[in-house]
Amino acid sequence: MTPLRLPPAESRICSPDRLLPIEPAARAIARRLYDSVATLPIISPHGHTDPRWYAENEPFADPARLFVIPDHYVFRMLYSQGVPMEALGIAAKDGSPVETDARKIWRLFAANYHLLRATPTRLWLDHAFAALFGLDERLSAANADAAYERVAAALETPAYRPRALFETFDIEVIATTEGALDDLQWHARIAASGWTGRVVTTYRPDAVVDPDFEGFRDNVRRLGDITGEDTATWTGYLAAHRKRRAFFKSHGATASDHGHASARTANLGPVEVERLFHRIVTGDAGADEADLFRGQMLTEMARMSLDDGLVLQIHPGSRRNHNCQVHGRFGRDMGADIPGPTDYVGALKPLLDAFGNEPGLTIILFTLDETAYSRELAPLAGHYPALRLGPPWWFYDSVEGMKRFKDLAIETAGFYNTVGFNDDTRAFPSIPARHDVARRVDCGHLAELVLTGRLDEDEAGELAHDLAYGLAKKAYRL
Repeated sequence: MTPLRLPPAESRICSPDRLLPIEPAARAIARRLYDSVATLPIISPHGHTDPRWYAENEPFADPARLFVIPDHYVFRMLYSQGVPMEALGIAAKDGSPVETDARKIWRLFAANYHLLRATPTRLWLDHAFAALFGLDERLSAANADAAYERVAAALETPAYRPRALFETFDIEVIATTEGALDDLQWHARIAASGWTGRVVTTYRPDAVVDPDFEGFRDNVRRLGDITGEDTATWTGYLAAHRKRRAFFKSHGATASDHGHASARTANLGPVEVERLFHRIVTGDAGADEADLFRGQMLTEMARMSLDDGLVLQIHPGSRRNHNCQVHGRFGRDMGADIPGPTDYVGALKPLLDAFGNEPGLTIILFTLDETAYSRELAPLAGHYPALRLGPPWWFYDSVEGMKRFKDLAIETAGFYNTVGFNDDTRAFPSIPARHDVARRVDCGHLAELVLTGRLDEDEAGELAHDLAYGLAKKAYRL
């Protein structure tokens, strides 16, 4: 299926030269580079879309449930300006009433669309509205109903079902993210359906690794029940992880993902780790011991990766669920994950002492702490064979964040110790938009390097391809 393309140059909401350099010579080079990569297939190795979409291939319910309700990038900004989450249809944990009228939710979203001005979310939404639905006016209260009708009508057609959009977007592979206790039934259904779209899972064990995770002790018991291992013992607990990792690999996983409060790692001796694990599973551990255990488990996961080949992703430094009232009422991952300062040089040293020199191991580091790029992350990735740098994450998954990343990291780490671009998307239609933004920013940066004599244009062309496609595919072993 031919990928959907953006409307022509006269589009009022999507300029064909958006994000490219202003200076004419740089823009001309950037345009040539961009044209060479604009339609490359999409590698999406770190997504959060729902595998059920691809398994059932049912129509998306309505515009609000496609663009607003699943995307904390959208509703967190409206919430910050006093729009209640209930009014946006976000389900409460206690089952109390929330707005269910999709048209009302959409009208409220449209009336507050101005709150997204100059944000990456606005770029993604405008791209999707223009490319997928042919909208050529900026969304507002005045045109909310007309836009809703147009999107809703499209969603009723076969071309807008999940698998058709997957193919239209030219997604070569997409990874979803499931917890260690997930039965992966939707991935099994995808595999059994005969559909050729490649949807793989990612092993996310936070619920059975983080002692501060809700229900942690019960989760560890369930891990034992699922695997037939005695997870009350350290040996059995590790064996259970190995079995689950193998199960996830059987459903296509090439990576694990770890969202820890800090980058702390540890490499304790057998007696110490047995003692620590006992305190963790009995609930007697304090806050520092919980953090130490998380750090030990990063080292254990790296050890397992040497055996099974899974890429190790580490997402430290997020003060997750910072708004306790929102967390209590609506649950996790509601847009209240706030960056904090992160120590990488000292925190990662136990892990790097053990495995940092292993060329067969890939550890991808992400950060929300931009101050660490040039001081810590780039020098580390520019030395240790096992380390790679992920692109700017979450709130820094943005035009200016991408530029700062390149300015702070590339001179020291080089391009080939990064993993190109991967999206952190929740809303399915934003996937091609996010990749398009990254490709434009990359090509603009490369054009500047050509004009300042640091690259030849043929080298820039190779790098544009690698940043858009090759680096992520190689790093994630896809």
